[in-house]
Amino acid sequence: MELESQAFEVLERLGINRGQIVLDFGCGSGTYTIPAAKIVAEQGRVYALDKDKKALDELMQKAELAGLKNIERMDTSGELKIDLTDESVDVILLFDVFHSYYFPQANDRRRLLNEIYRIMKPSAFISVWPKHMESEAKNEIESADFYLETEYSGTLVHDNYDRERGKILNFRKK
Repeated sequence: MELESQAFEVLERLGINRGQIVLDFGCGSGTYTIPAAKIVAEQGRVYALDKDKKALDELMQKAELAGLKNIERMDTSGELKIDLTDESVDVILLFDVFHSYYFPQANDRRRLLNEIYRIMKPSAFISVWPKHMESEAKNEIESADFYLETEYSGTLVHDNYDRERGKILNFRKK
Protein backbone atom coordinates (compact mmCIF):
# COMPACT_ATOMS: atom_id res chain seq x y z
CA MET A 1 0.00 0.00 0.00
CA GLU A 2 2.93 2.32 0.62
CA LEU A 3 3.96 2.20 -3.05
CA GLU A 4 0.40 2.97 -4.09
CA SER A 5 0.33 6.04 -1.85
CA GLN A 6 3.64 7.14 -3.42
CA ALA A 7 2.13 6.79 -6.91
CA PHE A 8 -0.99 8.66 -5.72
CA GLU A 9 1.17 11.53 -4.47
CA VAL A 10 3.08 11.73 -7.77
CA LEU A 11 -0.17 11.95 -9.76
CA GLU A 12 -1.59 14.64 -7.50
CA ARG A 13 1.58 16.70 -7.92
CA LEU A 14 1.33 16.33 -11.69
CA GLY A 15 -2.10 17.95 -11.57
CA ILE A 16 -4.61 15.13 -11.97
CA ASN A 17 -7.93 16.11 -10.40
CA ARG A 18 -11.38 14.79 -9.55
CA GLY A 19 -13.66 14.37 -12.54
CA GLN A 20 -10.97 14.15 -15.20
CA ILE A 21 -10.69 11.59 -17.99
CA VAL A 22 -7.27 9.87 -17.93
CA LEU A 23 -5.66 7.48 -20.40
CA ASP A 24 -2.93 5.32 -18.85
CA PHE A 25 -1.18 4.19 -22.03
CA GLY A 26 0.83 1.03 -21.35
CA CYS A 27 -0.68 0.74 -17.89
CA GLY A 28 0.61 -2.74 -17.07
CA SER A 29 -0.97 -4.08 -13.90
CA GLY A 30 -2.00 -0.64 -12.70
CA THR A 31 0.86 0.97 -10.78
CA TYR A 32 -0.58 4.39 -11.65
CA THR A 33 -4.04 3.36 -12.94
CA ILE A 34 -5.48 2.52 -9.52
CA PRO A 35 -4.25 5.74 -7.86
CA ALA A 36 -5.50 7.77 -10.87
CA ALA A 37 -8.94 6.16 -10.55
CA LYS A 38 -9.04 7.10 -6.87
CA ILE A 39 -8.09 10.71 -7.63
CA VAL A 40 -10.61 11.25 -10.45
CA ALA A 41 -13.25 9.46 -8.33
CA GLU A 42 -16.70 8.47 -9.56
CA GLN A 43 -17.01 11.69 -11.55
CA GLY A 44 -14.00 10.73 -13.72
CA ARG A 45 -12.80 7.80 -15.75
CA VAL A 46 -9.49 6.06 -16.36
CA TYR A 47 -8.85 4.16 -19.58
CA ALA A 48 -6.32 1.40 -18.95
CA LEU A 49 -4.65 0.50 -22.25
CA ASP A 50 -2.12 -2.29 -22.61
CA LYS A 51 -1.24 -5.23 -24.87
CA ASP A 52 -0.46 -7.52 -21.91
CA LYS A 53 -3.78 -9.25 -21.27
CA LYS A 54 -2.52 -10.93 -18.11
CA ALA A 55 -1.47 -7.56 -16.64
CA LEU A 56 -4.88 -6.09 -17.54
CA ASP A 57 -6.61 -9.06 -15.88
CA GLU A 58 -4.56 -8.40 -12.74
CA LEU A 59 -5.39 -4.69 -12.89
CA MET A 60 -9.12 -5.29 -13.23
CA GLN A 61 -9.03 -7.75 -10.33
CA LYS A 62 -7.32 -5.09 -8.16
CA ALA A 63 -9.89 -2.51 -9.26
CA GLU A 64 -12.75 -4.83 -8.32
CA LEU A 65 -11.23 -5.56 -4.91
CA ALA A 66 -10.82 -1.81 -4.34
CA GLY A 67 -14.43 -1.18 -5.40
CA LEU A 68 -13.37 1.02 -8.32
CA LYS A 69 -15.90 1.13 -11.13
CA ASN A 70 -14.38 3.99 -13.11
CA ILE A 71 -11.62 2.05 -14.89
CA GLU A 72 -12.25 0.94 -18.44
CA ARG A 73 -10.03 -1.80 -19.83
CA MET A 74 -8.65 -1.25 -23.34
CA ASP A 75 -6.95 -4.29 -24.84
CA THR A 76 -4.63 -3.60 -27.76
CA SER A 77 -2.34 -5.63 -29.93
CA GLY A 78 0.13 -2.75 -30.06
CA GLU A 79 -1.41 -0.82 -32.92
CA LEU A 80 -0.99 2.95 -32.91
CA LYS A 81 -4.71 3.72 -33.11
CA ILE A 82 -6.34 4.66 -29.80
CA ASP A 83 -10.03 3.80 -29.78
CA LEU A 84 -11.21 7.09 -28.25
CA THR A 85 -12.93 10.06 -29.83
CA ASP A 86 -11.23 13.32 -30.75
CA GLU A 87 -10.59 15.72 -27.87
CA SER A 88 -12.01 13.35 -25.23
CA VAL A 89 -9.16 12.99 -22.70
CA ASP A 90 -7.81 15.38 -20.03
CA VAL A 91 -4.57 13.58 -19.13
CA ILE A 92 -2.47 10.97 -20.92
CA LEU A 93 0.11 9.03 -18.92
CA LEU A 94 3.07 7.67 -20.87
CA PHE A 95 5.12 6.22 -18.04
CA ASP A 96 8.11 4.17 -19.20
CA VAL A 97 6.56 3.39 -22.59
CA PHE A 98 7.77 6.22 -24.83
CA HIS A 99 11.08 4.70 -25.89
CA SER A 100 12.73 2.54 -28.52
CA TYR A 101 11.96 -0.79 -26.84
CA TYR A 102 8.22 -0.47 -27.47
CA PHE A 103 8.49 1.89 -30.44
CA PRO A 104 11.84 1.18 -32.17
CA GLN A 105 11.21 3.57 -35.05
CA ALA A 106 11.06 7.34 -34.47
CA ASN A 107 8.25 7.35 -37.05
CA ASP A 108 6.16 5.05 -34.80
CA ARG A 109 6.70 7.32 -31.80
CA ARG A 110 5.63 10.26 -33.96
CA ARG A 111 2.47 8.41 -35.04
CA LEU A 112 1.72 7.70 -31.37
CA LEU A 113 2.15 11.39 -30.51
CA ASN A 114 -0.15 12.37 -33.39
CA GLU A 115 -2.79 9.98 -32.06
CA ILE A 116 -2.39 11.37 -28.53
CA TYR A 117 -2.68 14.91 -29.88
CA ARG A 118 -5.95 13.91 -31.58
CA ILE A 119 -7.60 12.55 -28.42
CA MET A 120 -6.43 15.38 -26.11
CA LYS A 121 -8.92 18.04 -25.10
CA PRO A 122 -7.61 21.57 -25.78
CA SER A 123 -6.81 21.98 -22.05
CA ALA A 124 -5.30 18.49 -21.66
CA PHE A 125 -1.74 17.54 -20.83
CA ILE A 126 0.48 14.57 -21.57
CA SER A 127 2.66 13.33 -18.72
CA VAL A 128 5.76 11.42 -19.84
CA TRP A 129 8.27 9.45 -17.78
CA PRO A 130 10.92 9.12 -20.49
CA LYS A 131 12.82 6.29 -18.84
CA HIS A 132 15.47 4.84 -21.22
CA MET A 133 15.15 7.81 -23.57
CA GLU A 134 15.56 10.91 -21.44
CA SER A 135 17.53 13.02 -23.88
CA GLU A 136 15.63 12.29 -27.11
CA ALA A 137 12.08 12.20 -25.73
CA LYS A 138 11.74 15.92 -25.01
CA ASN A 139 12.91 16.88 -28.52
CA GLU A 140 10.67 14.33 -30.23
CA ILE A 141 7.60 15.41 -28.26
CA GLU A 142 8.23 19.11 -28.81
CA SER A 143 8.67 18.53 -32.54
CA ALA A 144 5.16 16.97 -32.57
CA ASP A 145 3.50 20.32 -31.65
CA PHE A 146 3.70 20.05 -27.86
CA TYR A 147 5.48 22.35 -25.44
CA LEU A 148 7.04 21.44 -22.12
CA GLU A 149 5.00 23.03 -19.34
CA THR A 150 6.40 21.52 -16.14
CA GLU A 151 8.86 18.94 -14.87
CA TYR A 152 8.55 16.80 -11.78
CA SER A 153 11.65 15.17 -10.32
CA GLY A 154 11.33 12.75 -7.48
CA THR A 155 10.84 9.20 -6.38
CA LEU A 156 8.70 7.22 -8.81
CA VAL A 157 7.19 3.75 -8.58
CA HIS A 158 8.22 1.27 -11.27
CA ASP A 159 6.31 -1.97 -11.96
CA ASN A 160 4.48 -1.94 -8.59
CA TYR A 161 7.63 -3.02 -6.79
CA ASP A 162 10.56 -0.65 -7.16
CA ARG A 163 11.15 2.94 -6.24
CA GLU A 164 13.60 4.98 -8.26
CA ARG A 165 14.55 8.56 -8.89
CA GLY A 166 13.16 9.91 -12.10
CA LYS A 167 11.80 12.87 -13.97
CA ILE A 168 8.32 13.30 -15.42
CA LEU A 169 7.70 15.86 -18.15
CA ASN A 170 4.29 17.45 -18.64
CA PHE A 171 3.47 18.75 -22.12
CA ARG A 172 0.52 20.62 -23.58
CA LYS A 173 -0.59 21.20 -27.15
CA LYS A 174 0.97 24.23 -28.85
